[in-house]
Amino acid sequence: MAGNHLAKTAFLSKFIFRLDRLRIPIWILALTFFTIIVPTAFTGLYSSQQERDAMAQTMANPAMTAMTGPADLSNYTVGVMTAHQMLLMTAAVTGLMSILLVARHTRADEEDGRLELLRSLPVGRLSYLNATLLTVSAACIGLALINGFGLYALGIESMDLEGSLLYGAALGAAGIFFAGVTAVFAQASDSSRGTIGYSIAVLLISYLFRAITDISNESLSWLSPLAWVTKAEVYDSNNWWPIVLMAAAAIVLFAVANYLNAIRDLDRGFFPSMPGKKYASRFLQSPIGLALRLQRTGIISWAIGMFVLGASYGSVLGDLESFFADNEAMKQLLKPTEGVTLVEQFIPMLMIVISLMATIPPVMAMNKLRGEEKKERIVHLLSRAVSRTKLLGSYFVISVINGFLMLSLATLGLWSAGTAVVEGGLSFDMIFGAALSYYPAMLVMISLAVFLIGFLPKFTGFIWLYVLYSFIVLYLGGLFQFSDWIGSLSPFGHVPQAPIEEFSIVPLLLLCLAAGVLALAGFIGFNRRDIEH
Repeated sequence: MAGNHLAKTAFLSKFIFRLDRLRIPIWILALTFFTIIVPTAFTGLYSSQQERDAMAQTMANPAMTAMTGPADLSNYTVGVMTAHQMLLMTAAVTGLMSILLVARHTRADEEDGRLELLRSLPVGRLSYLNATLLTVSAACIGLALINGFGLYALGIESMDLEGSLLYGAALGAAGIFFAGVTAVFAQASDSSRGTIGYSIAVLLISYLFRAITDISNESLSWLSPLAWVTKAEVYDSNNWWPIVLMAAAAIVLFAVANYLNAIRDLDRGFFPSMPGKKYASRFLQSPIGLALRLQRTGIISWAIGMFVLGASYGSVLGDLESFFADNEAMKQLLKPTEGVTLVEQFIPMLMIVISLMATIPPVMAMNKLRGEEKKERIVHLLSRAVSRTKLLGSYFVISVINGFLMLSLATLGLWSAGTAVVEGGLSFDMIFGAALSYYPAMLVMISLAVFLIGFLPKFTGFIWLYVLYSFIVLYLGGLFQFSDWIGSLSPFGHVPQAPIEEFSIVPLLLLCLAAGVLALAGFIGFNRRDIEH
């Protein structure tokens, strides 16, 4: 009987990997790139133990412990530093990868009717779920091995083979664990949106609970799965038991998901659906109201996250003076300017990160239209008294406002936390002026998404490669001595870096003009091309 339930699982695994033959390698390569490049950069930035000890002093505050977890700051080697500052964040991103991949091939396929078609073939009832888990687990194991041996291959003295393999195993185990979490919610929820929402909520709660308990009570932090990653103490004591615990928990989640899948009906979930209103509000009856309603939860979640991100960066500004004073290597990342404090020199670097992070939610909001088109939903809207211009314009307006909101909230968090820790406080006008200078560059990214939707709808995902490129060349450009023209290929490379550079409105006006041209071209293309149906 069990064999019948799992019939053709291996064949379906090959089929799923075929569907994700680009998506999975891109995830693995991106995560590996940031894993490998950081210790290489640390080796150049902190060439002596004295400089690493200075960095350890900077990390010895509750705010940094909440962000990155605890570590042995008395033995702050390059290996310990890499694991302390990178492992937790990378594990969280790996968990996000698993959530998106599993949701895509479980509840999303079921929601779109593809699973019903597969069930009509000679495959087992549990085959597709287990094929998904097998594929994602294989991707996580591949990620673990590539990162583990890749870190060891760097030849850094403090990064031995066992620690490197443990680093990779922590990433892989985190991915497999959250694959199990998503598989369970795929049975409990009746929609892909709910599956992703619940799973990401578990990821965020795990991170926040770990952040709070790492400061207040480290014993309680064992209740958070993400805390198990930091308790492995990679490149220090190399404790494998937390990773074994995470793998065991993943196996339990896999079993629970299989049991729930076996007893539920197709297209049904265990969480009851909330009854809708009998009559829709006037606002909901408009394209912009419907689009906003579909994205409401995501906008609120991102808004909270951006404020917390800004506050996290602001909380460490008070330690900059003592840290940079003893670290000449880090000063190379800044642009020395007379009459400007070290904190103000550091603001442009923070603004690049904040503005690029704030660009993600509005671009996601814009690409939501393409997602609705692929699911053949916008055909129903366009069949009524709704023009294509009005439909695309609704998503465009939401994205433009969304970007301004995210940038403002992150900056408000940075200013409020920075004012509390920096002697004399921070200038509100200076902080917000520096942040809003990046808004025209953000508009270019949003308008580029509009252009792709209008002319190259199948390539809308490539906007994320451009965002990633902007981050690499602008944030790490000073470290790797990239030429200026490489940074100029990104719209964010044309923004005056206030307050260390003289403000000029001309580049910002040109960016706004470029955004307007791209958006106009996108609207024209969208009105002329065929709609998928």
